[in-house]
Amino acid sequence: MQRTSRLKRELHMLSTEPPPGITCWQTQDQMDELRAQIVGGDGTPFEGGLFSLEIKVPDRYPFEPPKIRFLTPIYHPNIDTAGRICHDALKLPPKGAWRPSLNISTVLKSIQLMMADPNPDDPLMADISAEFKYSKSTYLEKAKRWTEKHAVQNKQGCLKTPSDRKRDALNICQDETEGELDQNPKRSCL
Repeated sequence: MQRTSRLKRELHMLSTEPPPGITCWQTQDQMDELRAQIVGGDGTPFEGGLFSLEIKVPDRYPFEPPKIRFLTPIYHPNIDTAGRICHDALKLPPKGAWRPSLNISTVLKSIQLMMADPNPDDPLMADISAEFKYSKSTYLEKAKRWTEKHAVQNKQGCLKTPSDRKRDALNICQDETEGELDQNPKRSCL
């Protein structure tokens, strides 16, 4: 009961006073499955992109953090190819920083900040982290290219379909393996 009333309050706040660049809603009538979208920040390689996220709220929420993952592919040191996110606010102590006083809005804002300011010292993607640290221009170019391929609307104003995104992702992998990534043949793009 506590979880349901808290989630209702949080969803009401997210719909009436959403954080800038973030939207969140429940899927159908299920309170424990939410969707969110984050607009890529100005001046970042994600600018112009619209990134969809899946949020699963556990039964013990707010005593356990929500499980959040990106549905839109993103090239980022702290987000893997399955969309999983490495962020302290999504983990319980002692390794994480989740507290029951946090909420979904706060976590989404911190993910939005992490998109703009990656933490290469706690990566999920070690190769992207190394690129961020030692070849930032290459990282920025690839992140921007992934954003254009996966998160930018087409000319009709629609986001690309999953089959379009899959085809684009395969093209990115092919482009990368033909040049820049030849020195690391074990790297998988997807």
